[in-house]
Amino acid sequence: MSKLIEKLFKSYRDQLLHLAKLYGIVEVKGYARSAKKLTTSQLELLLIKNRIKLPINRSSDKAIAKQELKENSITNIYLSICFVIFIGCLIATRPYIKSVVNEVKFTYVAQEYKSSETTKIKKTKKNQKTEKIQEPELFASKTDNAISLNAETTLNLFEDLNYDLKAVRAGQKVKPIYLTKLPKDLKTLGDTKTKRELFIKIVLPLILHENEKIIDDRKRLFKILGKNFNSPGEKVWLNRRFKEYKIEDKDLAELKMRMDIIPVSIAVAQAANESGWGTSRFALEGNALFGQWTWSKKGISPKNKDPNQSHKILQFQILKASVRAYKNNLNTHNAYKEFREVRAKLRQSGTTITGLALIKYLKRYASIGEKYTKIIEGIMVQNSLTDFDKANLLPTKLKKGIAL
Repeated sequence: MSKLIEKLFKSYRDQLLHLAKLYGIVEVKGYARSAKKLTTSQLELLLIKNRIKLPINRSSDKAIAKQELKENSITNIYLSICFVIFIGCLIATRPYIKSVVNEVKFTYVAQEYKSSETTKIKKTKKNQKTEKIQEPELFASKTDNAISLNAETTLNLFEDLNYDLKAVRAGQKVKPIYLTKLPKDLKTLGDTKTKRELFIKIVLPLILHENEKIIDDRKRLFKILGKNFNSPGEKVWLNRRFKEYKIEDKDLAELKMRMDIIPVSIAVAQAANESGWGTSRFALEGNALFGQWTWSKKGISPKNKDPNQSHKILQFQILKASVRAYKNNLNTHNAYKEFREVRAKLRQSGTTITGLALIKYLKRYASIGEKYTKIIEGIMVQNSLTDFDKANLLPTKLKKGIAL
């Protein structure tokens, strides 16, 4: 284009004017209407400003160079600002990206363990049809698809997920992974720190999950109570809670008292005591963590039972059901009314609800009474279980976490 213009116009200034008219530069038209004559340098600057390539024979290279430097500087400034904003965004979103990556890793690792152990179970069942083999380390219940990982596999799983009790005590949130059964070979670890820590790691997410559900229900309850009118859905929800917490007269004050958390330290200590740190027959065969009694057919009969007693130990299909039944027991049974009343006073005064503050009100949990609460308190103190009273589950998009 510039070479064609050079041939058509002899004057360099004419070439500039033609380019200005050709590209419709507004400033040049304005000067033309006002009868002001632009200099060659002014024309060149206007063309450069509008990003139009000049003919080869420039007249004022110094002025042009100055203008180009100015425009390049502005461009560089804009680019620098954009780069700084980009880096700032990366820094700001780093925690979010890290949490997403951790969640993906958590989900992937847990699902990998689940699928691999399920495959092992299927292979074991297939082999059992053709030949008699030793009892497998991993087994599935006949009544459900629950999986029991062995102790070593469970330890490796928690290690791969960076699930460490020391970190939890320091404030790290607990990974929401829920084992459906205890490791059958847990007792082979002996009465060691490893066995106890593994047991705590297994039951801790289960207990926190139940407490989290209670806290969510409490928030919804007080939101409903704060309204002048309640929707049909809210009324249905309230009626279900009255039934769940066994309140026949629909006393809201009683519901608020019963609908509250069980201190984690108490729950872990009682589970450890009642199940022998996960090694008792009731825990391994019936997922019974808390030794609750039943007089129905669905239970496991204790060995060497008193002939005058007809009770059994309540059994469950999965561990989570055992924790839920334990929570309902403490929150509804008349034997623990004082426990609930003291807990409500702590809540009302703004005092943190802890295991040490409430354990002495559970003396009716066992026939030995006050001696029992001393045993549970000893387990809490010796194993620093009070550190977990402030523990929380890791927030995740997986509402139900990972069940294994």
